[in-house]
Amino acid sequence: MYSEADHRFMSRALELARNAMFHASPNPRVGCVIVRDQRILGEGWTQPPGSNHAEVEALLDARRNGHDLHGATAYVTLEPCSHFGRTPPCATALIEARIARVIAAVEDPNPQVAGQGLAMLRASGIDVRCGLLAAEATEINIGFFSRMNRGRPWVRLKVAASLDGKTALQNGRSQWITSEAARRDGHAWRARACAVATGIGTVHADDPQLTVRLVATPRQPLKVLIDSRLQVDPQARLFDGNPVLVACAFADPRKVARLREKNAEVIELPNDDGKVDLPQLLRELARRGVNELHVEAGYKLNGSLVREGCIDELLVYLAPLLLGEGQGMFDLPALEDLAQARRLQLREVTQVGSDVRVLARWEA
Repeated sequence: MYSEADHRFMSRALELARNAMFHASPNPRVGCVIVRDQRILGEGWTQPPGSNHAEVEALLDARRNGHDLHGATAYVTLEPCSHFGRTPPCATALIEARIARVIAAVEDPNPQVAGQGLAMLRASGIDVRCGLLAAEATEINIGFFSRMNRGRPWVRLKVAASLDGKTALQNGRSQWITSEAARRDGHAWRARACAVATGIGTVHADDPQLTVRLVATPRQPLKVLIDSRLQVDPQARLFDGNPVLVACAFADPRKVARLREKNAEVIELPNDDGKVDLPQLLRELARRGVNELHVEAGYKLNGSLVREGCIDELLVYLAPLLLGEGQGMFDLPALEDLAQARRLQLREVTQVGSDVRVLARWEA
């Protein structure tokens, strides 16, 4: 159904989509290539929210180069949108450009689109195909698909540990277990996320800034603090810079007022145990347009997130160290049988500096 050339041009569109990795949110990361007679006429990718989508960027690029678009083929990594949002529909722009063929990698899961963009194109006489390199295109937008299909972000939990599985010494000290290269790599994962979350235990122990500093980024992710009893000190470094969303179980009005002075928003999400309702927090973040949530917390919150089914992916950096007695990765109950183990699938094992990065997901 698809030629070698089709694969080549869609692969190029996927490469372009990765240029939007750090700035597209809450929109999906999309790339587009416009081709005629095996020649690329224009290329584009999603611009920051409120600006052009990939298809419009590619059309503009082709026109700046003086190309007539009549009869060309557009390769796009996600179904062109069919609705008016902050920008006009991309399907309309392709129709008006007299594009003859559109090959999309995957349908848009957004209910406002969901096949309607492809239908608009077909109704205008355009040859439309969909499904080329769909898995790769979905992976680039795994958070967007999660938010649209599940009503919650894709949650990635990052852990830095020694080879014997310790994330901190017995006294709580943990800076630095991994190498500078691993820390820089971890900041790149922070940068691609829409929000970065931690717990009050980590704030007390490390006073983190929770910002992207070691790699270039066009924007800082939203900071999220999980603090059931609002024990955080308003002078914590977490409150320097961009806004912080603080999730608690009980919002003491006096503490809330002090945090508001630090540009923080407090939301009250109690569960039956008097702690923060973590699944409800994920739903709230999705409502706010968070596609990917990056978590860097201590073993207690890590354990709670795992127990409540809130983690989709583990990002683990293992340093060639043995720390002996200390804090582990997760606070989980003891098992009586190996059959009770939570099993994961290894997605990637890569050396980063002197450390090893392991990417793993829960088995379906």
